[in-house]
Amino acid sequence: MDSKDIRQEWFDKDYYQVLGVPKNASESEIKKAYRRLARENHPDANRGEASAEERFKEVSAAYDVLGDPEKRKNYDQVRDMVASGFGRGGFGGRRGTGSYTTGSGGRRVRVEGFPEGFEVGDLGDLGDLFGGLFGGGGRRGRHRQPARGADLQTEVTLSFEEAMEGTTVPIQIKGPAPCPVCGGSGAEPGTSPTVCPECGGSGTIAVNQGMFSVSRTCPTCSGAGTVIEHPCIRCHGSGTVRRMRRFSVRIPAGVRGGARIKVGGRCTGGEPGAPAGDLYVVVHIRPHRVFGRKGADLTVEVPVTYSELALGAQVDVPTLNGPVTLKVPAGTESGKTFRVRGKGAPKPKGGQGDLLVTVKVDVPKKLSPEQKELLEQLRGTESSPRSSIGVA
Repeated sequence: MDSKDIRQEWFDKDYYQVLGVPKNASESEIKKAYRRLARENHPDANRGEASAEERFKEVSAAYDVLGDPEKRKNYDQVRDMVASGFGRGGFGGRRGTGSYTTGSGGRRVRVEGFPEGFEVGDLGDLGDLFGGLFGGGGRRGRHRQPARGADLQTEVTLSFEEAMEGTTVPIQIKGPAPCPVCGGSGAEPGTSPTVCPECGGSGTIAVNQGMFSVSRTCPTCSGAGTVIEHPCIRCHGSGTVRRMRRFSVRIPAGVRGGARIKVGGRCTGGEPGAPAGDLYVVVHIRPHRVFGRKGADLTVEVPVTYSELALGAQVDVPTLNGPVTLKVPAGTESGKTFRVRGKGAPKPKGGQGDLLVTVKVDVPKKLSPEQKELLEQLRGTESSPRSSIGVA
C-alpha cells in the first residue's frame, strides 16, 4: 500500500475497533486479538465466503499498523487529528490558532484555521508520512502505483497414484487477461504512456484550504502519474481483455491434499503497466484402497495368521513400487507396526518417507473340520492369557 492509501485509510479506519481492543491495549493484547480474528476469518477456513476474506484483509491491515510500535505512534497522531475535527472535508468545530514545528530548525509556527488548541506536532514528519498531506510540509507525494491483477483459485482432484508420481493437469480459466496486443500497457504498440501534464507525474495535486494546502489524487491520471494519449485499439487503453486461456500446471510428486500450487502471473490482468494476478491450484486427492498417509510416510495394514505371529514368518507387503518381504519375528503381537525405510511418499526436497506396516491377525470366519480339530488340540495345551489380570 502506498503512502496516499495509508493516509486515506488511517483517517477513515479505527483499527482498534477492527481488532476489538481499547486504545491503551498492550502489544500482547493486540497480538492475541489479531491471532484469534485471523484464525476465525482465514480464507482456508471459510472457502467461498467473500465476507470472511474481506474481514481477514481488514484484520491484517489493522495489525500491520498496531503491531508496529512506530506505525502505531504515527497512527495515533492521525486519529487524534480526526478526533479534533480534521478529515477529508477539512476541520470542523471551533476554529482557533494552532501551532506546529517545522521540519527545519525546529522553529514553531502559529497558523490560523486549526481547531482551537490543536497541537499538530512535527508537521514535517507527518508530511513525509502522508506523501505531502500538507503543502510544503514534507517531500512531494509519490504517484499511485498501478494495481496488479486479482488472484484466482481453482481446484483439481488427483488419484493417489498421480499424487505420488507427480502429474501435469490442464487448467482453463476465462476472464480478464493482459492484452496480447499491447502487453498490458494500454498504449498502442510503438507508443508509451506519457507524463501527466496536470500533476507532472506526481499523481497528486495541491488543493488550497485557507492557510494551508492538502494533497489530492490527480483527476486527470487518477494518481498513476501517466496518461495514455494513443490507447490500444484492442483493449481501448485498459490493458486487459476478456478471453479464455488454457495451459498446463505441473503438480510435483508427493503433493499433499489441500496443497496450493502457485502459478505466477497467469491470472487476471492488472491496470496498465501492472503485473497480472497469480493463479492458485488447490489439490484434492482421492483415498487409496490400501495405503493411508501420515506426512511423508505411507501406512498399510497387513493381515497375518496367528501361526505367523507366534512362529515368525516372511511376509510380503505392498509398496508403491511392488511388494517387498518383511520379516515378522516369532512372538509378535497383533497390531505391532514395522517401519520399512524409503518406501513412503516422495519428499519435496528429495528422498522418500517410510512405509509403516501394521500386522493384524485375520480371524477366519469359517473353518474346515481339519482346522477345527487342530485348533481344539492347540486350545487343550494353552494356558489362559488372562491370568496376568487376575482372572482365569
